[in-house]
Amino acid sequence: MAVDTVNNSSKTSGANSTATNGLTSTSASEQSDRFLKLLVTQMQNQDPLNPLDNAQVTSQMAQISTVTGIEQLNGTVAGLNSQFLQIQTMQGAALVGHDVAIEGNTLRQKGGKGDGGFELSSAADSVKVEIQSADGTTIDTIDLGAQDAGKHDFSWNIPSSRAGDALTFKVTATAKGQAVDTLSLQNQTIQAVSNLGSTMALDLDNGQRVAYDAIWAYY
Repeated sequence: MAVDTVNNSSKTSGANSTATNGLTSTSASEQSDRFLKLLVTQMQNQDPLNPLDNAQVTSQMAQISTVTGIEQLNGTVAGLNSQFLQIQTMQGAALVGHDVAIEGNTLRQKGGKGDGGFELSSAADSVKVEIQSADGTTIDTIDLGAQDAGKHDFSWNIPSSRAGDALTFKVTATAKGQAVDTLSLQNQTIQAVSNLGSTMALDLDNGQRVAYDAIWAYY
């Protein structure tokens, strides 16, 4: 009964604190301090003929200690995550100026050539890359023949009449007449490194900002 009185007193004190200060919650440390103060007060004024139950008091103190420990652990993990992100961003700065491959089908134009890449889910006996204009018209077709599973790159000489146009590409692969799954990859250059929420972000020369894990390959 005495322990219940401590609990009820704690709840009443918490409710009064909420009403007075307009707070909806308290930290585990504050709850622990409040519990210990109430416990000491209760022990000083307990009925000698009806003392506190040591087992229940010990159990409640253990629960308070567990909550405090979890709160401290969460704070430590959050701090480590922040430090890891800072270190990752500093290391990522070394990538500025490097080329990367990301998911997409935009043909990059550089030095009179267009380039791109693709990923094959399995080996193919025929792979073709169609160079297309903004309206989807096929301008040229590159026959790459048979290719193994995995990542591949291609380049295309851009005619002077198409220089500066918005061009895309489409990859078609087959094996024994059956379609092979492909993933188009566009090449871009890293211009800057920054933070995107809780991960590192890369700012590319085409204006895109992508998360670090969106990168398929570095060059």
